[in-house]
Amino acid sequence: MTSSVSSIGSGPPRIERVRIKNYRVLRDLDLPNLTPLSAFLGPNGSGKSTLFDVFAFLSECFTVGLRRAWDKRSRFRELRSRGSDGPIEIEVKYRETPQAGLITYHLAIDESASGPYVAEEWLQWRRGRYGKPFRFLEFREGTGSVISGELPEIDDQRVQENLESPDLLAVNTLGQFARHPRVSALRRFISGWYLSYLSAESTRGVPEAGPQERLSQSGDNLPNVIQYLKEQHPDRLAKILVVLARRIPQLERVDANLLADGRLLLQIKDAPFEEPILAKFASDGTLKMLAYLTVLYDPHPAPLIGIEEPENQLHPRLLPQLAEECRAASANSQLLVTTHSPYFVDGLKSEELWVLYRDEDGFAHARRAGDMSKVRTFVEEGAQLGDLWMEGYFEVGDPLTAAGGLTGS
Repeated sequence: MTSSVSSIGSGPPRIERVRIKNYRVLRDLDLPNLTPLSAFLGPNGSGKSTLFDVFAFLSECFTVGLRRAWDKRSRFRELRSRGSDGPIEIEVKYRETPQAGLITYHLAIDESASGPYVAEEWLQWRRGRYGKPFRFLEFREGTGSVISGELPEIDDQRVQENLESPDLLAVNTLGQFARHPRVSALRRFISGWYLSYLSAESTRGVPEAGPQERLSQSGDNLPNVIQYLKEQHPDRLAKILVVLARRIPQLERVDANLLADGRLLLQIKDAPFEEPILAKFASDGTLKMLAYLTVLYDPHPAPLIGIEEPENQLHPRLLPQLAEECRAASANSQLLVTTHSPYFVDGLKSEELWVLYRDEDGFAHARRAGDMSKVRTFVEEGAQLGDLWMEGYFEVGDPLTAAGGLTGS
């Protein structure tokens, strides 16, 4: 038997299932059998942005702390599902590598007069193929126990721990210690997520010079990332520009040049003109596609990448190609994309696509397109997913409102 979970095969971490309770319109949403690229389709108000925010909220709990992430979202007043009185619950089932054992992370958050607190938090897995899963980390309101070691066993010694405050996450706190490698692995995984809120306008600035490895959520450091790639990974930058040139006709070169005052100026050269233009005069689509490609072709990509509504500011003909780039990137990262564009959907496989809709109860539900018999049949006959959605074949009501309930199979 191998002595390390991380040595069982290779490959990036993968989330296989997510369940969310009492988070705004997601009163009880279950997403099983997630694929490396998972896209969530639906009209405005169907719950796409809320689902995206669940991942952002969990990531922020690990990077800036529960209280700040909570306050940013106006606490229970805005977070908890209407009519609900229980805690917010997020449960993630994932594997550290595709061949490693399945680990379940459960987090329940409640609120008292003094603020949010972790009502329940646990990690569970099953060692080997047989036997009942057991919890090797279990905490309530800042008090609990953990089994240390590379491969925790049910009979191993449990160490009691008390956190400084009930609003601290045990995984985030104990995961800083090398003696808890499985806890540390989850902490690194969630802390490393990249969730983008890119806009073309934010990429037009002139930031202070200095290479930066990863694009910010808004994309305002795009010149810094181009500088980093130019200095440290010129081959990767060349690849990005080759792909960009295939998507944007006539584009020849992208440069990040240092100004006398220490700022960086992004310039774009297109044929047949001799002089490049400033980024602030480039098209929204060019800048947005360049920003996405720097994320998807990152030399050291985030383990999970979230992209919200990539269709904004991009020409519809670019969207199926962007879907292909996302699928290629999913070999090294897990990708979650929200969209309401039939053009982006045309570049997806039916098992990669989920449809979000709100039924008569007002809360969000989800169905995988590949689980709909009509969709499977039409796709096998050559139909495109985007057309099937717009023509109402997705069995979840009107595609513009998705408020009509199920229409049968």
